[in-house]
Amino acid sequence: FPTRRSSDLERHGLRARRSLGQNFLADRGLCDKIASLVAPASGSVLEIGAGLGALTAPLLTRGSHVVAVETDRSLAILLREKFAQELAAGQLELLEADARELDLGALLARLPSPRTLAGNLPYHLSGLLLRRAVDLVGLCERAVFLLQLEVVDRLCAEAGAPDYGALSVFVQAVYRPRRELVVRRGAFYPQPGVDSAIVALEPREPPCGPPSETFSRVVKAAFEKRRKTLRNAWRALELSLPELERLAGEAQIDLDARGETLPVSAFERSEEHTSE
Repeated sequence: FPTRRSSDLERHGLRARRSLGQNFLADRGLCDKIASLVAPASGSVLEIGAGLGALTAPLLTRGSHVVAVETDRSLAILLREKFAQELAAGQLELLEADARELDLGALLARLPSPRTLAGNLPYHLSGLLLRRAVDLVGLCERAVFLLQLEVVDRLCAEAGAPDYGALSVFVQAVYRPRRELVVRRGAFYPQPGVDSAIVALEPREPPCGPPSETFSRVVKAAFEKRRKTLRNAWRALELSLPELERLAGEAQIDLDARGETLPVSAFERSEEHTSE
């Protein structure tokens, strides 16, 4: 499989760019499986990092309307050539841009439902783009990402697990994450040094909006120094000890516990009382 992806690049005189974190999916059967997770029904997909079009192609075959974002100009030229027919028909829109600088909310809002945010995210941008996905929760019916395996494990971790942290809480506050399948490093060209996984993020029911500033402050303070008890960690919220103890009592939270033992529901209770 890697030979196919490398030949696609070589035919156009291109090389994978390490600075952009480019690792291209090389297993066509795997791309079909991912496409079925991204678009189980007809609808729209906002794809971040289209690359060589390995995922774009099966999405188009499934009848999805795809808005593909690609920051690498050389790859954008390749994609325009490869999908000229779909571009002309309006089934595909190609945006040559950095996803970090786009108004992804405005793009999703104009697309027909159901809408999916998807992509093979570069490892060094996964945290930033996951935070964007949290902010966009009300604008898409699902998000499906290919991420470093350890990041997916953090997203899905429950309170008390070694991988449970601030990222787990922020994402689980608005989505229900589910690890769908593990993608071994040999499925990519060039081959990365770690394995990856597909994670599907389904908005919680009933729907809820992005985390508030208060929620963010409470969670960040709880995990900033993992071995601290909440009594000490939450002193960063600039509350007096009597006030902190009163709020914790109202939220039914033990201040002698540590942040990594608190479920998402407890953080939500703490936000409610801290906001009062």
